[in-house]
Amino acid sequence: MRSLKEYFILWLKGIGMGASDVVPGVSGGTIAFITGIYEELINSIKSLDAEALKLVLKFRIKDFWAKINGYFLLAVFSGILISIFSLAHLIEYLLKNKPVYIWSFFFGLIVASVIYILKDIKKWNFSIAVSLVVGIILAYWITTITPTETSTELWFVFLSGAIAICAMILPGISGSFILVLLGKYQYILSAVTEFKISVIAVFAAGAVVGIISFSNLLSWLLKKFRFQTIALLAGFMGGSLNKIWPWKETLKSFTDRHGELQPLIQRNILPPDTGLTGDFYPAILLALAGLLIIFFISKLAGASKD
Repeated sequence: MRSLKEYFILWLKGIGMGASDVVPGVSGGTIAFITGIYEELINSIKSLDAEALKLVLKFRIKDFWAKINGYFLLAVFSGILISIFSLAHLIEYLLKNKPVYIWSFFFGLIVASVIYILKDIKKWNFSIAVSLVVGIILAYWITTITPTETSTELWFVFLSGAIAICAMILPGISGSFILVLLGKYQYILSAVTEFKISVIAVFAAGAVVGIISFSNLLSWLLKKFRFQTIALLAGFMGGSLNKIWPWKETLKSFTDRHGELQPLIQRNILPPDTGLTGDFYPAILLALAGLLIIFFISKLAGASKD
């Protein structure tokens, strides 16, 4: 049984995951990985199976709670939900008004995360190296797909939740970015900020189905092919840097259902302004802040294991 302080730290980690999940291009799974709770999170979600359902139906709530590692899930997911609902407005504002700053911070964070995660692989072989390359190529390809507008019917909202949550627990593959590709990012973000209960409930139901199904696969991979899976996840994160690069040029835009102009096709460019009055130096400082935060978190996680 963890102490109250330990559960508070888990809650803070959940807040970090939620803040990352709101940004299209950054995964909450990345935060879970670097804070040392990734495998426990996957295995806890996996335990929500038929046996757990039988315990509920027999009203053996205490046994059910113990089986699913309930206090752990409660601490992490309450942090995620609080973060998403409290930071949605702020993230939406920053993405619209200061995109270079927020992308720079997360770029530094992801670079440091890749380095940190790869340190877990003590001995390399051909299959591990191939897994890393495959992860990079796959994530890079996903970031180049052109987003589109899609149906707002509830069945598609459910499907979007199931697909996005799978990406959300993969380090480097952002569930928010998958929602962008599915044409549902702004729609779901607006539903959260405007408290559209029906849309949120259907999306959440899809997410529950998706995350339970996908966690079983991830748990099996981590048990059978641990280092190959870690390399694949690190590759996902490295490949996603294409999406997170702060400076972009919009080649093609589209008008969404709200009449707002949104970027459709973008390409990465060099910083257009390196002067003292431009975004370059603040962006560099924010990227360094992202690097230092990962360094601090890794030290903290290492200290907590001692």
